[in-house]
Amino acid sequence: MEIQKADRLLVRSGFLLFTLALLTGFAVPAFLNQKMAAGAHVAGVLNALVLMALGLAWGLLAVSPLQAKLTRGAFLYASYINWANSCLGAAWGTNRLTPLSGAGYGAAPWQESVVQVLGVSMALVLVAGAVSVVYALRSRPPVA
Repeated sequence: MEIQKADRLLVRSGFLLFTLALLTGFAVPAFLNQKMAAGAHVAGVLNALVLMALGLAWGLLAVSPLQAKLTRGAFLYASYINWANSCLGAAWGTNRLTPLSGAGYGAAPWQESVVQVLGVSMALVLVAGAVSVVYALRSRPPVA
């Protein structure tokens, strides 16, 4: 099986997010909720790896130009928003969506709402992107 060209944008974006996540790890003591900040660090590293893997596997996907653009955008949005939203939650001490790691903390209602809207939008976009990739990995008839 021949693997086609990787998506350089996704791989580069993955390494950028990886770098940001590593820097977040160094900054954990500066956050209001350090437990959630450590979670933001881990989420950033894992999302970076997802971007890199998707970028390297891009040539395996059978996608139209529109589907490619939407899938790429979905993963970029979800990966970066997941990391940034976790950082916001850690900095503000939100607890509505994260009652375990946010126990003992509380934020202003508008801060809780921002984190909640970003979190829900990220989850919906990520599921749509994952479904798109699963569909794009379907079997293709061999090219003669």
